[in-house]
Amino acid sequence: MGRPRIKDVAEYAGVSPKTVSNVLNDYEHVSEQTRAAVREAIDALGYRINIAGRQLRRGRTGMIALAVPDLDIAYFAELARHVMAESERRGSTTLLLETGGRREKELAAVRGFDAQFTDGVILSPLALQPRDLTHRDTRLPLVLLGECNPPGSADHVAIDNVTAAREATEHLLSRGRRRIAVVGGELRGPQNTSRLRTVGYQQALDAAGIPLSDDLVLPVPAFRWADGAEAARALMRLPEQPDALLCLNDHLALGAVRALHEAGRSVPQDLDVVGFDDIEATRFSIPTITTVAPDKPGIARTAVRLLLDRIDAGTSGGSAVDETAGHRLIVRESSGG
Repeated sequence: MGRPRIKDVAEYAGVSPKTVSNVLNDYEHVSEQTRAAVREAIDALGYRINIAGRQLRRGRTGMIALAVPDLDIAYFAELARHVMAESERRGSTTLLLETGGRREKELAAVRGFDAQFTDGVILSPLALQPRDLTHRDTRLPLVLLGECNPPGSADHVAIDNVTAAREATEHLLSRGRRRIAVVGGELRGPQNTSRLRTVGYQQALDAAGIPLSDDLVLPVPAFRWADGAEAARALMRLPEQPDALLCLNDHLALGAVRALHEAGRSVPQDLDVVGFDDIEATRFSIPTITTVAPDKPGIARTAVRLLLDRIDAGTSGGSAVDETAGHRLIVRESSGG
């Protein structure tokens, strides 16, 4: 016997297919006796609602896409888990895609991958240009994560990176650190995450009356363990070495701690180290890593809500929504916690 249909359920229960449909959709005007008969037939035949068919009849796929730069970076993997859980809780399925931070793949995400297998996209871009978003097709609902967000281009969720970096730097200053290096920092360029976090670092130094030293701001090729280790080695070669490192993600912080250990420098006795993202590894390293913890569950809930609201409304038009998620500084062993 093939997969049971509504017609089979109706025949078994002795009712019309329309009545079965009314029960499945929980309409009020069905007697309890009839409702019980239909449910008994459903259980007996093993009938299952065709969710895909129902979604397609509504002009939807029931799927959303999440596109992130790099799943090897633990922050994106952990965030993806929260987005998928929230999407499932809201009755949608998440398709997870990795862009590699490449502009052509991010453009494909903005276009919905030139296919009709997703109702909307959550994208964390690195390489997109402002014009890529200002001239996009707004019929596809889009939510952006992070800092690439020309005003009014799409709904957007991010933490306050300036404030977060300022608070982390203030914590290091409160411990008496005065030569604080920022690993992954950028003094010039577009208002991306690195630049905004560097601005917060500068604000804290300015408020403390400490002049900025350009040699303590180190851009990195990528935000991986090896890049953090190499940056720490470079800083140890300076004539006047830093007494603290503000690393702009936790991979950099973990790599830096390893390089400092190899150089015979103790954390936090010789230097403090602070990271960003609160990835799971920071709770199990030696020492554990002080870090800025974005509210990843909150980011996921907000992004999914904004996207599904656009999908339910049937349009991505109207004013774009810009929401700020929370963050907190978690002080651990790498800065005396």
